[in-house]
Amino acid sequence: MRFQRDDLKLAYTLRSYSEAGLLINQTYYQKSLIVGKSVLIENWPVASLAQLQAEALQAILDLQPELVLLGTGQTHAFLSAEQGAWFKQHHLAVEAMSTAAAARTFNALVAEGRNVVAALILP
Repeated sequence: MRFQRDDLKLAYTLRSYSEAGLLINQTYYQKSLIVGKSVLIENWPVASLAQLQAEALQAILDLQPELVLLGTGQTHAFLSAEQGAWFKQHHLAVEAMSTAAAARTFNALVAEGRNVVAALILP
């Protein structure tokens, strides 16, 4: 499914998502990653929401986003109480949703000038 407008001026543009991976600009990714308007962290070591621990979350914190879009995989999943508390403790707004929804939302929010990162769990 293609969902990217071609007129956005972003260093990293999420162009499409499928069960097999994610197309960013002209490169196809099959492992979890973190992406912002001008930053891409490949091979983020989180393959499931259960693996979302403080060490992996530090990469998000280092980017100092206003909002974190957390793509939880093929389906929406809820953060555990501990995971939610970590975001609250670090004063980070987080929205958990399916990875496809997070990828679509990322482009729209960046186009609005929001300081957002998408932490996307891929199969």
